[in-house]
Amino acid sequence: MDIYDKLTILSDSAKYDVACTSSGVDRNGKLGSIGNAVKAGICHSFSADGRCISLLKVLMTNVCIFDCKYCVNRVSNDTLRVGFTPSELAELTINFYRRNYIEGLFLSSGVIKSPNNTIEQMIKSLELLRNVYHFGGYIHVKAIPGADSELITRLGLLADRMSINIELPSQESLKLLAPNKTKESILRPMGLISTKIQESSTDLVKFRHASKFVPAGQSTQLIVGATPDTDHKIITLTEGLYKKYHLKRVFFSAYMPVAEHSLLPSVNTKPPLLREHRLYQADWLLRFYGFEAKELLDEQHPNFNLQVDPKCNWALNHLEQFPLEINKAPYEMLLRVPGIGVTGARRILTARKSSSIDFSGLKKMGIVLKRAQYFITCKGKILDGLKITSDGAIRALMANQYLLPSPYPEQLSLFNEPFITREDVQQCLTGQI
Repeated sequence: MDIYDKLTILSDSAKYDVACTSSGVDRNGKLGSIGNAVKAGICHSFSADGRCISLLKVLMTNVCIFDCKYCVNRVSNDTLRVGFTPSELAELTINFYRRNYIEGLFLSSGVIKSPNNTIEQMIKSLELLRNVYHFGGYIHVKAIPGADSELITRLGLLADRMSINIELPSQESLKLLAPNKTKESILRPMGLISTKIQESSTDLVKFRHASKFVPAGQSTQLIVGATPDTDHKIITLTEGLYKKYHLKRVFFSAYMPVAEHSLLPSVNTKPPLLREHRLYQADWLLRFYGFEAKELLDEQHPNFNLQVDPKCNWALNHLEQFPLEINKAPYEMLLRVPGIGVTGARRILTARKSSSIDFSGLKKMGIVLKRAQYFITCKGKILDGLKITSDGAIRALMANQYLLPSPYPEQLSLFNEPFITREDVQQCLTGQI
């Protein structure tokens, strides 16, 4: 089998790993080396200057001794097995880079013979890239749960970002669907990487030429919809990972049925893409808006409302805290107003130092008044002609079509018929359905 056929199979097998994020690391090109790294982005993201930046996203091999029921590469699945040698992968990466096809590498792998053996093959590939080809571009590598600490450390010194996929949000789900993985085998290396990153940051302060360990940080991925785990469990776990392991990102991947199994959703089940989207919105609230997981969901309300974003849903459930006076409210509360983002809140703080702000001023700042007007006052007054009540806010938000996403993605059309009635949304928002 030639290398093109291998690439076709192994790049397709890697599509279930989520990695569309900014690289988070700057590295200037050096004399005698090839490539650099910028914070702008990876995997078909767009940088600040408008460039589309891409990675070679591929598996080292789709051979795997694990039998994770949700994985297309599981050992029990009858599929064609192929793998790159370290030299093939390094040569392929550098040739793609020289032709300006890619700006970096995203490398994952099935478990070949053992976690240690797999990591050793990945290390050989990255050593060829870094030390033989002198490749200075961005590299994101997936570590293998269960590998020795020494091997993970060596891998981290060669990569810009590392990630260890948790995949399933509970130990019970792991036992059922991924019997070869344990909570300890995943969290132990995650803790090791976190510790090494902190040690590296300390060493760089003391020693200018100290080795950099995973300078872009670590991330993980959770599968959504393969198990009965609730959004409350997922978002609570996400919050804990940020606090304990200082992750850069937690990615959510809507489960795409690839196998028929009694413990999994039917192969005809649609991927829960809207649920995935709501989790990403909630993740944003945790990282940038000062929310805690317990404020967004609880045992009585374990899942997000799919018809309205988590921030708006929180505001509708806490109308006793509104309306908020825009000229006096603290930054932390401004962030909780629907329609006001981080940038908008900062602009408000700056503008009100010199003069009072009115509704026209908010509009000029880029505040989304169609949402914010039901939760704020300016100079002690609400917007002319607006009556703020719980029912009124719900009815008004129902009229905003951007809050009524289709349950399945589709090409938008000016002539689309409404898929849901206002009565349906009102019942959903008020807890009747």
